[in-house]
Amino acid sequence: MKPVKIWIIDEEWPEYEYETTILKRELPGCEIRYSTYDNEKDLEEFGRYADIILAQIYVDLSARIINKLECCKGIAVYGGGYDRVDVAAARARGIGVTNVHGYCIEDIADYVMAAVYSVCKPLNGYKDNIEAGMWGAQAVKNVTSHRISQRTLFVAGFGLVGRGVAQKALSMGMRVIAYDPFVPEEKMQEMHVMPVCLEDGFKQADFASIHIICNEKTTNLITKKYFSMMKPTAYLINTARGKILNEAELIEAVENKTIAGAIIDVVNVEPPTGREKIFNTGNITVTPHICYISAESYKELKERTAYNAIKMLRGERPDDLVN
Repeated sequence: MKPVKIWIIDEEWPEYEYETTILKRELPGCEIRYSTYDNEKDLEEFGRYADIILAQIYVDLSARIINKLECCKGIAVYGGGYDRVDVAAARARGIGVTNVHGYCIEDIADYVMAAVYSVCKPLNGYKDNIEAGMWGAQAVKNVTSHRISQRTLFVAGFGLVGRGVAQKALSMGMRVIAYDPFVPEEKMQEMHVMPVCLEDGFKQADFASIHIICNEKTTNLITKKYFSMMKPTAYLINTARGKILNEAELIEAVENKTIAGAIIDVVNVEPPTGREKIFNTGNITVTPHICYISAESYKELKERTAYNAIKMLRGERPDDLVN
């Protein structure tokens, strides 16, 4: 019997201990090969014969590539997003596709609350005042920050992650409003969250947190139309996908003081060069797509990806199947 061929495509992780331990235990004698995103040569030499593929969310798995796969039973994506996999092409070839659904809800909720705290209770930025001899109230020139319990959080997208963010914010005493055309208003109200339309959400928000799925309909959904509705003291937080926002118009809104600022973990083009304007715009804080990372989420992500791949190989239906 030929050994199972496994193809891992990634440039994110420094090691693969969690998943390889599972794969080697469940599939004795399996052959594992690794590739970067530049994998055309590997595709021809090995990848096209792989029985299962584990792929980072940035890996391009277009119909052209999928149609070259001769033995593949499943593509297991490391993450919640799978927009770079041609799911329809995979379905046509009988290839399952999985993501890892909801593994980092608490981590993203922590990130959003950290962003809120960074505005309401900033801990950095007092060094110059201290060196100038200022202490106590004299070190705060303008009292503009507010108690978190007096702020309104707008959650745009009320899926698993959005609900996790809402729950964390409610525990901090925030007023939470939410928009999601696919979630019944009663479900929001049960959590003590007020349902609103997209326009009213942005109008009322002190913080607008984006948790909308990125697809053809939601790409470039949030534009200056909505930024212009926001309070000049409001902040936008994006941990979903960069393409949901019009990045140029967000920069313009911050530069023109239409809104106070933004804290974003995702940008329009990933991975970026680092020279994009958004990295050099005052009052926009950019983190490198790390909102989901903790020791716990890292382990769960890798292990669930491995088990998803194994189930597809065995003809079983994984809970995370998307096609």
